[in-house]
Amino acid sequence: MRKQGMRKLVNVIGMALIATFAAGGFDDAARAQDAPPGDAAEGKRLYLAVGCFLCHGRSGQGGAMNGPAPILARTAMPFDGFKGQLRQPATDMPAYSEKVMSDQQIADIYAYVESLPGPRPTKDMKIFDN
Repeated sequence: MRKQGMRKLVNVIGMALIATFAAGGFDDAARAQDAPPGDAAEGKRLYLAVGCFLCHGRSGQGGAMNGPAPILARTAMPFDGFKGQLRQPATDMPAYSEKVMSDQQIADIYAYVESLPGPRPTKDMKIFDN
């Protein structure tokens, strides 16, 4: 029973950190400095091959497969947080050990999601014009 409580606490903290990062908790310069060089083209190939798109969408727009899957396009999460989420996810996401996915492959996927345009501001969407 105590183990379940600890797991729930870890999940809540993880989701709070993800929300902080998604709300712009780190600026572009800070994220760029902590990310190792990655190959966005290889990252796209891996993103599709591994199946990230099944929950997070083909363009990283997020989704609702097992609850809300976060938007990954232009993620505000620094690389170390991104890698930590892949290694030890706070949610229903599968874990990717170093035997399954190397740090370089994670850097490639990170480079890919950083290259995506991300959501447009509502003011830029014609449907919301008055």
